[in-house]
Parts: sequence; C-alpha cells; structure tokens
Amino acid sequence: MRVASMILGIIGGIAGFGGALFALFVGGVDASFSASGTSSIIGLGVTAIFFSLLGLVGGALALKKPKVAGIMMLISAIGGVISISWGYVVAFPVLLVAGILALIGQKEKNKTTLDKEVV
Repeated sequence: MRVASMILGIIGGIAGFGGALFALFVGGVDASFSASGTSSIIGLGVTAIFFSLLGLVGGALALKKPKVAGIMMLISAIGGVISISWGYVVAFPVLLVAGILALIGQKEKNKTTLDKEVV
C-alpha cells in the first residue's frame, strides 16, 4: 500500500503542477486582456503550485512516514481543487487515493510492528 501511495503521490504532484501551470497561463492571458492588467487567477495558480509541491513531498515521504504523507496528500488534493477546480481534475483523484492508501498503509505498518513485538 505504501509503495502505491508513493507512486500515486508523485504522479498526482506532477499532474498538479501541470494544472497549476495551465491556471497561470490562463491568468496571464486574462491579465493581458483586462483593463486593470491584473488577474486573481494568477494568485490561485501560485497556491496550486504550493499544493502540488505539498502532494509531491507527501508522495516522497509515503514509505518512511505514511501517516504524515497521507495527511499531506489529502490536504494537497482538497486545497488544489479549491484553488483551481477544473485545472486540478487529474491530480485530485490521484492524490486523494494516494492519501487514503498512505493512511491505510500506516495501520498495516503498526499492525506488523505489534505482531513482531508479541512474538
């Protein structure tokens, strides 16, 4: 479970970066055509980059600290979909499943640790 969580977390983080770059592109085009020369979409794209980085780091931590990694990936999935919604459509389900698998992997890690201590 933890290996699958790691792989899915890394894939979700990379997909999130793609969605965030798309949001930044759309925000740049919006800013160039608006009268004020600014766009709030650019700020949302920057926050999506932060959440993508959080998901990527969570995926990298999935083997050593699955509980922390699972929480990080769940926060990344929810935060990314709030910030850029359809731009995060690929990364959201991948990071959500990865976070759930990491939390399940933590329970299995605890169970095997307890079994070794009893024997």
